Amino acid sequence: MFRLDEKLARVRAGQYRRADFVIAAALDSEMGPGLHGFGPMRERDGTLKERLRTRAEFLEVVEAVIKQDVIDVMLTSVSNLEILTRRGAYLGVGVKPAIRANDATDVWRLRGATYHNQPSRPFRTASLARLRGLTDLGLYSITFNNDLDADLESLWDFAEFRAETAERGFFYFLEVFNPNAAANLSDADMPHFVNDAIVRCLAGLTEAELPRFLKVVYNGPRALEELASFDPNLVVGVLGGGAGTTRDCFELLRQAEKYGARVALFGRKILLAESPLDMARLMRAVVDGAVGPAEAVVAYHDALRKAKIAADRDLAADNEITEAPLKAR
Repeated sequence: MFRLDEKLARVRAGQYRRADFVIAAALDSEMGPGLHGFGPMRERDGTLKERLRTRAEFLEVVEAVIKQDVIDVMLTSVSNLEILTRRGAYLGVGVKPAIRANDATDVWRLRGATYHNQPSRPFRTASLARLRGLTDLGLYSITFNNDLDADLESLWDFAEFRAETAERGFFYFLEVFNPNAAANLSDADMPHFVNDAIVRCLAGLTEAELPRFLKVVYNGPRALEELASFDPNLVVGVLGGGAGTTRDCFELLRQAEKYGARVALFGRKILLAESPLDMARLMRAVVDGAVGPAEAVVAYHDALRKAKIAADRDLAADNEITEAPLKAR
């Protein structure tokens, strides 16, 4: 049994403790943005190079995070999971491998493209039939836009996906983005629209069909608390969003746990960090309550200094909260 299974079992049994908070690394970077999703390459001293990482360089980061064995889930593309499994990256650790099981059009953030400005359409590159021996867990993503035709198409595809998972003994967690091209939806209504859409699309499912957990945008304390308190069988997780400051990362973890989330999935906040391993280590310390967000930023900069890695921002700037939902009360 992986750590993930043990933690989720305690959460659903009402035995949650902060050590049970699940941290996932969402390093499925090329499944939406393509090549530039790997991010810029860094020198050993942290200096950014004027080129993007190659696949091999990206996989070095992914494998190092897995081997650190601090996170609970590693989300990758199927193609990268195949390579990592062949290398034995998951041997001897409690990290659960997972794959992006669909790649709807709102995550197609190719350079120069405008796909993401149109209502999300369902699409799947990965084939569940070819995952034998790799993993039994995948991320399924859906985006509601208050657009009847687009949302209905997305729901039909979700139904087909669930039917296939049932046939193959496959499990999933559900990512629900905020609308990417909302129709007649105010900013004030949007968080509640998303919460309602989540509950509505899961209400007709049996317990066996439900996602292992949710991955949603953090829309502030009120919206998260409303969703997280709705049903103990619906384990809510937050996604990391943009790179932001280091304080944004640690503050999101603190607030997410405080207002009822039991999972956090971070991609760019790990991948684009000057030191991904120090970032992951301190994320765990923050969510465990061993250190506060502001103190963790100081500890992160101390670690960079000791490793002679140049910081992207000075300490004062990096300890600022810059993302609007984190300022909401």
